[in-house]
Amino acid sequence: MRAAPVFWGEPPGFLASLLSPIGAAYDTAGRLRRTMSHSYRATVPVVCVGNLVAGGAGKTPVALSLASWLVERGIPVHVVTRGYGGRLPGPVRVDPTRHDARAVGDEAVLLATRAPCWVARDRAAGVRAAVVDGAGAILLDDGLQNPTVAKTLGLIVVDGGYGFGNGRVIPAGPLRENLRRGLARVDAVVLLAAQGDAANGAAGLSPGCEVPVLNAVLAPVNGERLAGMRLLAFAGIARPDKFFAALRALSTSLVSTRAFPDHHPFRVAELEALRRDAELSGARLITTAKDIVRVPSAQQSGIEVLDVEVRWSDPTALERLCGRVVQSVDGNRSEPGKHLR
Repeated sequence: MRAAPVFWGEPPGFLASLLSPIGAAYDTAGRLRRTMSHSYRATVPVVCVGNLVAGGAGKTPVALSLASWLVERGIPVHVVTRGYGGRLPGPVRVDPTRHDARAVGDEAVLLATRAPCWVARDRAAGVRAAVVDGAGAILLDDGLQNPTVAKTLGLIVVDGGYGFGNGRVIPAGPLRENLRRGLARVDAVVLLAAQGDAANGAAGLSPGCEVPVLNAVLAPVNGERLAGMRLLAFAGIARPDKFFAALRALSTSLVSTRAFPDHHPFRVAELEALRRDAELSGARLITTAKDIVRVPSAQQSGIEVLDVEVRWSDPTALERLCGRVVQSVDGNRSEPGKHLR
């Protein structure tokens, strides 16, 4: 996936205005698809974690956090994801002992570390397979714009620094659909800021928007170990500059950075070149948890990994929002075969 155009993150200008009619047609096509599609309604609650912009907003860390939250409460949650970047169409349950990022995509490999994870291009088929396999709840990774599965709870993740970009629909801007209509279909916004930064993404929310906002911070895990270390950082994520900024905030000595396209499959020759550059600079290589799963296993040795986690500003707000999911699961346990309304 190529990097997003720079003008998407700037105030609307000539190019955005020129492309707006195409964006309007794109939005209309999406609305027609949602109107004409039949939604499969699962017998268990479905929590969808999506976003309204193309590219990374922190959706995967939020999905990982929610998966852990549900597991801690005894909910047999299964994750269903498209498996972007993988070759398997599914439905297939991810087996970490034999599936790698080339087979199921980098996000699926990470999600499978928290809960059973299914890859399925056909989301409804993936949800059905998970329910048959014993899922008591479904965490739908992405899929907000996919109308084939009915959602019990819909969340959108917003990058606190980027927000909604210029507020225009693809290709005039980063939005996957009209902002107002997209917000009307969800139950809450997760506003995700980098640690130490003030989130300004809420500025894109209209004054009349009544969707609850859950504030959270994307924080490094054990990042203090890197303080003072000479590092050469590389990343193939939607916004690699966020990763590089996080390393600088940890007081590392960042000698160089290398940005690759999102979901980039790293080749041996590229990694060898990175190692040579690091050695010449007297530095260690470092990347993200999402990137390391796309590095061939034989090449992973000696590469530092900075993992991140979501820290909720108000855990009780999350508890209130997701409480109905827990109640639905408990209700289904007491009434076998009960369908959600």
